Amino acid sequence: MLAARPLPQTLGELRTSTRFPEACLKSRTIKDEMRGNLIARLQSHETLFPGIIGYEDSVIPQIVNAVLSKQNFILLGLRGQAKSRILRALTALLDDRLPYVAGCEIRDNPYLPLCRRCRDLIGEQGDATPIAYLTREERYVEKLATPDVTVADLIGDIDPIKAARGAKDLSSELTMHYGLLPRANRGIFAINELPDLAAKIQVALFNIMQEGDVQIKGYPVRLELDLVLVFSANPEDYTARGKIVTPLKDRIGSEIRTHYPESLEEGMTITSQEAWEKRGQTPIEIPGYIREIVEQVAFSAREDKKVDKRSGVSQRLPISTLELVVSNAERRALVNGEPVVYPRVSDIYAALPGMTGKLELEYEGEMKGTDTVVRELIRTSVGKIFDRIFAGSDTKQVEQWFNLGGSVHLDDDHPAAAALADLKQIQGLFERLKPLDIGKSDEAPKVVSAAEFFLEGMVAHRKLSRTEERVFTAQEPTSRRSERADLEVEYDDWKSSRRTPRSGYN
Repeated sequence: MLAARPLPQTLGELRTSTRFPEACLKSRTIKDEMRGNLIARLQSHETLFPGIIGYEDSVIPQIVNAVLSKQNFILLGLRGQAKSRILRALTALLDDRLPYVAGCEIRDNPYLPLCRRCRDLIGEQGDATPIAYLTREERYVEKLATPDVTVADLIGDIDPIKAARGAKDLSSELTMHYGLLPRANRGIFAINELPDLAAKIQVALFNIMQEGDVQIKGYPVRLELDLVLVFSANPEDYTARGKIVTPLKDRIGSEIRTHYPESLEEGMTITSQEAWEKRGQTPIEIPGYIREIVEQVAFSAREDKKVDKRSGVSQRLPISTLELVVSNAERRALVNGEPVVYPRVSDIYAALPGMTGKLELEYEGEMKGTDTVVRELIRTSVGKIFDRIFAGSDTKQVEQWFNLGGSVHLDDDHPAAAALADLKQIQGLFERLKPLDIGKSDEAPKVVSAAEFFLEGMVAHRKLSRTEERVFTAQEPTSRRSERADLEVEYDDWKSSRRTPRSGYN
């Protein structure tokens, strides 16, 4: 195998190089470069954005159209919809190496230098001018928009120290300190949460992206930068914190809307890809119904009236929840010396901290409390997955055992062997677990997890009761349950009245 030819190190070597033709570097912009590489990928049927799931027929074709049209674009969507990840993945459409004048702050094209320093250097050294190279990752610059961002941060400012050290007049280009935008020259510049930028900063931004000039403290600077500008924004921010000024919005070529996974299978694939599941020492087996319940919690939350739909329910919710579910099961296995980590439904309830902080509630939800709302979402999700797996299953024999005074305690710290011994007392329970294909009945962690799921499904459908201490018992009679519900309503009304501020004095 032949060794790769060394890259040109001077301007003279670059001129004679066949890898970087002078005519191509002079005429080819970054948008031309991305378009050409995208066309090559489409023709070879390569995956354009590895790891991005669920956007194959919606978002990705729109991004492809924007790149083929050589447009700047914005991704508009709620939190947790992979907007930043997509923007960072655009570097795959760049060349693996790009030559520039070594030491240049704005990565000047050796054949078309913009800054005074590079023009003077090439004038002095000619073909001996040193050349360096940018990687794909170095050509991506990202900025999180905040209200305190200034024109100096993005564009640049006059640097008096440079002027003093070089004995230069303040009007000289050599005294300019370049901001993020010039430093991203010949690359991709991404701004996250665009509406958070102050209006005057947005004006400076669209001026330099369209006309190529800007005034810094009264000194006109013309920088014909070669850039792809991409943005992300949350629709909530248009009214909550700020908005995109009309002239800037008009100059953004495409507005592409992202979305959450459209099916449970897509969501599970994303969660499995992103969650940290492989821990090392102890083998981990996550049953499919646990994955489905965790994902269903996010889907149920997006439909629940008590959850604020304008804020959305991030895909990070099922990801962090699954990690906590595995961790709680891992803790139980380590404490009890079990050979395998096998999560249960009780581990999902133990993962409440991974869910409560990711939900913005409406007034009704706030009155109930976040913990209560999340517990209801888990119970609803368990019921939906139970119905799908155990459709048509007869639970009367199990109900009868509890109605005759039976009860079982299944704490999330309970060793699998001890829990299995208690579960074996329930008549007809194991026969109902056949749809889960649990295999050998002596695999305690697997059997206990499946049995607990079945009992939790019965609780979700109000065929059994379960205390906060996780003791499963017979369901209360309808009359007593109705009476208790009325008392709970009265108690909630009393709490509501206590929270309502009173006017005047008693």
